[in-house]
Amino acid sequence: MESAFCEPIPADCRLIETFRYDPSAGAVDLDLHLNRMCDAARKLGFSFRRKDAEHLCGGLSSPTSLRCRLTLTQGGQFDLQAHALGVTASQWVLGVSDRRLRSDDPWLAYKTTERRMYDETRAALPVGIDEILFLNEKGELCEGTITNVFVQCADQTWATPPISSGCLPGILRQNLIVSRKVRVKVVTLDDLRQAVKIRVGNSLRGLIDAKLAPDALKSFGF
Repeated sequence: MESAFCEPIPADCRLIETFRYDPSAGAVDLDLHLNRMCDAARKLGFSFRRKDAEHLCGGLSSPTSLRCRLTLTQGGQFDLQAHALGVTASQWVLGVSDRRLRSDDPWLAYKTTERRMYDETRAALPVGIDEILFLNEKGELCEGTITNVFVQCADQTWATPPISSGCLPGILRQNLIVSRKVRVKVVTLDDLRQAVKIRVGNSLRGLIDAKLAPDALKSFGF
């Protein structure tokens, strides 16, 4: 199938799904992860054989929780890596990057190995900072390096940025939207600053309470 991208897909590009394995529950939300990978494979022109992925993931076994990373090459080759899942801090401290995402960047909607800016930013996290958030060229909140973002507004409702702002359609995000615990709306920098509460999260670690670092918005005039 022809790729949805105008430019060629890099030969070494791989699709990624990162999920949690629990001894009691198995591979958490595996169907949703494989649905997302299947959709990305169809749109980007990757070969995808679901039964191969299910068979591979079905072999997981551990007495403790695991961080699992499933990758797919353009030719349809799966690779699964699993490692012990470390403890997640009860609250993360957030910074906000001066580097802007482009809301029209098609790569943002897919979880792939084409994520250099995210990896570079995460590798250079300042001391005391657990996650960095990104804005787009219009000043709208997008996502973190490895998380989606959720803000509680003054009316007590929770909101998360739309895909059109420039963010990955995360599995945790999807579950919260479907269950109507979170609504989709454009989130501005001012919304972030005035948020009653902030949470970040992904399907691997769940929801994490968060707060902005004292100087997180200094470069934006706050």
